[in-house]
Amino acid sequence: MSGRGLTHGRAVWLMVCVTLMWATAGVVTRHLEHARSFEVTFWRSFFTLVSLVVILPLWQGRAVFAKLRQGGRELWISGVCWSVMFTAFMVALTLTSVANVLVTMALGPLLTALGARIFIGHKLPARTWAAIVVAGLGIGWMYGTQLGEGQLLGTLVALCVPLAGACNWTVVQHAHAKGHDIDLVPAVLIGAAISTLVTLPLAWPFQANAHDLGLLAFLGLFQLAIPCVLSVLCARVLKAPEVALLALLEVIFGIALAWIGAGEEPEPSVLTGGALVIGALVFNELLGLRERRDASRQALTAAR
Repeated sequence: MSGRGLTHGRAVWLMVCVTLMWATAGVVTRHLEHARSFEVTFWRSFFTLVSLVVILPLWQGRAVFAKLRQGGRELWISGVCWSVMFTAFMVALTLTSVANVLVTMALGPLLTALGARIFIGHKLPARTWAAIVVAGLGIGWMYGTQLGEGQLLGTLVALCVPLAGACNWTVVQHAHAKGHDIDLVPAVLIGAAISTLVTLPLAWPFQANAHDLGLLAFLGLFQLAIPCVLSVLCARVLKAPEVALLALLEVIFGIALAWIGAGEEPEPSVLTGGALVIGALVFNELLGLRERRDASRQALTAAR
């Protein structure tokens, strides 16, 4: 299974399917009967780990395990970042609404750009600075309205996801700049293993019944492990701005599924803040995509 033979159009539709699979986490979590907080995180990470241990050798061969030993410091830092994302995401879903979590996670691309500016020295265009300001206003509005509603803690926990993601991609970009590419798939495996080990003592004693375990196994395999592998394939065909734009569908799908499937209607403040965040991201990525296309055309014209 590789990205060869995957056309651009098929990659787009495959990425749409990936975002739909990612978006099932919120609605599935709302149908758990007994599992709570860290136990939810433990079981999802455990089933993700088991799934990847089976899937990755079939995909990349047994050499994938050798990469764990040869990946170096950056690979393990990336793995720790993935473990924070896995853990914080599921814990946040048990503390606040699906919409709050997903809108907060949508800050990832902008925080990544900011991290690259601070730690690597990447220059940010004016459009990205403007997007960061607008998205910050949207998140600030959303957070401010939650101060007296008891959901602020969950939203702050959710903020750990894009922060860890920004750290992860900054490490990957820094390693790439030094000529050391990181295979993100083994890093995801490391993240699942760390999350499983860290949350095990916090999840004890277990309360999940067979119904809960079935749902959490679904999350581990179909909501995380499989779409993780598919997204890597898509990223080999699609440009980064295209992936960033398509990934935003997770926010829309996730809120819609939680609303339809669990009756969780988003608050007006979340919709307002989310509109600002997503609008800023879409505007930034579309302009970036157009700039790259214009630059490519100019290069082709000059070459002629």
